[in-house]
Amino acid sequence: MVFSSLLFLFVYLPAVLAIYFLLPVAWRNGFLFFASLIFYAWGEPLYVFLMLFTISFGWLTGIGLERWGKDRIKAKAVLVMSVIINMGILGFFKYGNFVVENLNLLTGWRINSLDLPLPLGISFYTFQTMSYTIDLYRGHAPFQPNILDFGAYVSMFPQLIAGPIVRYNTIARQLTSRRENLKDFGSGAGIFTIGLAKKVLLANTIGLFWDAVKTMPSDTLTVLAAWSGITAFGLQLYFDFSGYSDMAIGMGKMLGFDFERNFLYPYCSRSITEFWRRWHISLSTWFREYVYIPLGGSRQGNGRTVLNLLIVWAATGLWHGANWNFLLWGLYYFLFLLGERFIWSGLLEKAQGILRHAYVLVLVMSGWALFVFDDMGSLGMFIRAMAGQAGGGLVNDRILYLLSSWAFVLLFAALGTTPIAASALARVEKSWPKAAALAKPVLVLAGLLLSVAYLVDSSYNPFLYFRF
Repeated sequence: MVFSSLLFLFVYLPAVLAIYFLLPVAWRNGFLFFASLIFYAWGEPLYVFLMLFTISFGWLTGIGLERWGKDRIKAKAVLVMSVIINMGILGFFKYGNFVVENLNLLTGWRINSLDLPLPLGISFYTFQTMSYTIDLYRGHAPFQPNILDFGAYVSMFPQLIAGPIVRYNTIARQLTSRRENLKDFGSGAGIFTIGLAKKVLLANTIGLFWDAVKTMPSDTLTVLAAWSGITAFGLQLYFDFSGYSDMAIGMGKMLGFDFERNFLYPYCSRSITEFWRRWHISLSTWFREYVYIPLGGSRQGNGRTVLNLLIVWAATGLWHGANWNFLLWGLYYFLFLLGERFIWSGLLEKAQGILRHAYVLVLVMSGWALFVFDDMGSLGMFIRAMAGQAGGGLVNDRILYLLSSWAFVLLFAALGTTPIAASALARVEKSWPKAAALAKPVLVLAGLLLSVAYLVDSSYNPFLYFRF
């Protein structure tokens, strides 16, 4: 079940919200846990038991840390056991096939592949569970004695499948003392609808353009086609993932929770460092708080800083998938972040704003080629096309036709990656508050109706981050 489906919009979500608000406050977390299990089991009926094990183990680990918290040796042993088991489960299901295939390739062995399907959302709910035990060990979060409350935190359906990654210390108080109200519910519904429109009207439509480009034969793939295609993929991924995050944040707000923002106009960045402060913020924050800083961060000299960055960005790449292209993608960003930190930071600061934006966009869009092609042959062919070495030439009639057909959508999407619309709305609200108050619900309703109309008429509706 996906958020951008008629079943979710008109059956599951209304039913959950109606029951949730009819129940006494003391029962709501338990119901939210139960409803989230139904949501997960709809797509993963078997792996719901794996998630229940992760929840139970995380909760029991919390009991151990609460009991032996003053004995740092025992507490550290519990924490290490928790990290090993959680990462072991994640590694087995996510990377088992990858390890076996590469061992067979390197050694000539014939170990049978595991062929296990990847459990939905395992990277997200594993990281959330680990954040609880790590924060509890550090003394940064309170112990959660109620397993239903803890289960609601880990499995909460708005952000279960594709984030944002919610750290326990940011939500612990809300689990027991949140106050739902009509104003926040309305605000959350608006945020949800914006996310739905991003996903359905923009990401899905742009995805059709990208599909048309990536299926072109190599001898007809021009430079313009390759660059416009990978730019379209970058736009599709942004609106797909930020749309999902907005829907999650909106539904959380409807239920009384405040999830942190996951995207902040990343394509407006003026450096790669800034880009990663704006893109998938919850993941960057998780790696900074639980990997980079514990390794020593930048406090132990340049050599150790480089090593720590290498570890973090190799892990970031592999977090996205068990394939060499993801590792290369992570190392690609490691190199440019290293360069900005130690080599060309001064030159970058002196550059004009438009040059800095162009620098970021070229590097980020080039990086998406590493991200999207898990076959090395296809990746090499596409990179050659971007460099004008694939034999397709600079431009042809096919790509000109595609660009003319999608020109309005691509231009509208490009503007949507900037704060122009939000700034204009803020000025309208300041100058004509009554008119803005009337216009906002009309715009939200229009976005909902258009999105539903698209869903009724279309079968193309993937969520790109579900595979992570």
